[in-house]
Amino acid sequence: MPNEPQARRKRAGENADSDPPVKEKSAKQKPRWKCQGQAEDELRARGYRFIAGADEVGRGSLFGAVVAAAVILSPDSPIRGLNDSKQIDPERREVLADRIRERAVAWAVAAVDAATIDRINIYQASRLAMKSAVLQLNPASDFVLVDAVPLDLSLPQQPLIQGDERCHAIAAASIIAKVYRDQMMREWDRFYPQYGLASHKGYQTPEHMAAIVAHGPTPLHRFSFEPVRENAFHSPLMQDRQMEMFAV
Repeated sequence: MPNEPQARRKRAGENADSDPPVKEKSAKQKPRWKCQGQAEDELRARGYRFIAGADEVGRGSLFGAVVAAAVILSPDSPIRGLNDSKQIDPERREVLADRIRERAVAWAVAAVDAATIDRINIYQASRLAMKSAVLQLNPASDFVLVDAVPLDLSLPQQPLIQGDERCHAIAAASIIAKVYRDQMMREWDRFYPQYGLASHKGYQTPEHMAAIVAHGPTPLHRFSFEPVRENAFHSPLMQDRQMEMFAV
């Protein structure tokens, strides 16, 4: 298995530290992992029974909530084909999500809305969503495997870089969260059909940006994200960036 990168890469929407040039290899190329249950097996050998995987989706979206899921898989009911939800086609994700919900020891979903994202920032909102999902599990988890970032929990935990590509439990959480959030976007598309949310799920596509320019953002857009803020007729944020010009 390849070694983990020494420096954690920041997720979408944040500035990443530049890497020195590497010959014959893109600086943005990520190591490829084989998604497997090794982490869970090692923890069960140490005596842990209810090992949860936690992950979030929608972190880079311009619209709506960030959604997280937590899943405790059963070692007696394995599920084939688990992987990072972004690497699985939508129809297959739906099938896997059904199997996860049927066979998992426990699963839970939590969401943090756009207004809260604007208030506490997307990084903290993602952590809050994952924490909330973990705390909903019944039976409760006794160890948490989380994708990349530590959570504010008293439970023992292990953040894994690219965990949704390496760990079955985190991959399962990624799939559950992705399917749940995609359904949310289809529902919101009924209320805001001019924005095309059902197709792009709120991400920064040319179609979405053209709609924001033409119609302005909805109340459910994330005004702390620059592409939304710069096209807003007004901002609901307590301190709009335009006020910076009046700072002493």
